[in-house]
Amino acid sequence: MPNDGLLARAGRVMEVLSEHQCEGWLEGYLLTGRHGLFNCYEAFIHIIDSMFNQHAKWLKVMSGLPWRRKISSLNYLLASHVWRQDHNGFTHQDPGFLDVVVNRKAEIVRCYLPPDANCLLSVMDHCLRSRHYVNVVVAGKHPAPQWLSMDAAIRHCTEGIGIWQWASNDQGSAPDVVMTCCGDVPTLEILAAVSIMREHLPSLKIRVVNVVDLMKLQPQSEHPHGLSDTDFDDLVTKDKPVIFAFHAYPWLIHRRTNHDNIHVRGYKEEGTITTPFDMTVLNELDRFHLVMGTIDRLRQTDDPGVYLKQQLKDKLIEHKQYIDTYSEDMPEVKNWKWPVRNNG
Repeated sequence: MPNDGLLARAGRVMEVLSEHQCEGWLEGYLLTGRHGLFNCYEAFIHIIDSMFNQHAKWLKVMSGLPWRRKISSLNYLLASHVWRQDHNGFTHQDPGFLDVVVNRKAEIVRCYLPPDANCLLSVMDHCLRSRHYVNVVVAGKHPAPQWLSMDAAIRHCTEGIGIWQWASNDQGSAPDVVMTCCGDVPTLEILAAVSIMREHLPSLKIRVVNVVDLMKLQPQSEHPHGLSDTDFDDLVTKDKPVIFAFHAYPWLIHRRTNHDNIHVRGYKEEGTITTPFDMTVLNELDRFHLVMGTIDRLRQTDDPGVYLKQQLKDKLIEHKQYIDTYSEDMPEVKNWKWPVRNNG
């Protein structure tokens, strides 16, 4: 095509269903001084766990050798992720590669979970320009909402974590609750939960915090991207409930102060061949469970909260009946959109 001017016309696209071979190809390719990307199903990237470990350890040792030139980063793009396996089911649901990666040396590993396509573009631009890291990016390939403009996405991804002011209503006062999300589907469900609470519990002050760079949650003393305790407390407060919707296994998040007030929901080994929304329901990451979990931790919701909880319990029953009948999610879930668009 005429617009393919930046492609190597003499090159070849090579594909084989062997993660070991693809990993070996990429590692060798990087050693030639070029850049590369390994795109894989999230559940099956575990096949090369030991190869990743060896490369990360080699990078760590090599970083101490002044005569070795830094090479391009080893970049993983994990798609077909745990929350969108409606046709493959339980065998294809495993977000645990993040657990493997974060235990390597902090100066080597990076993990990014962009919430939308513009953030994915910003993150990948950074990763492909970087050197001497292992970058893991988790992003679904199904149609999904676009939350941020390109300029706003670049700012957000550069910071790695931040308050989404357009989704929050706590400006000028302390929040009653902090709704935090990391990952594309968790972001969708948190925002849907926030929209429910802003409609039915309008006096509630809600702060929405989105995390792109997973390493921002680590202490500054443990990772170069980590937030200081002061910055972390400024974002999520010291004493307010934090409802955290996380892409992967929830226990990965408990690494900071204020643990008793951070309530993480993520994947807990519940899944089957079902609808996209039902996957979140099975793991209690859906908007209805998120709202009910918030109400349970906020005494000030009083009777309106009690009645809203009952409505949401009824909605969960309605959801189950609907998918059993039609094998797809309810239109109000499937077609949900953020009611107010002012996102930069």
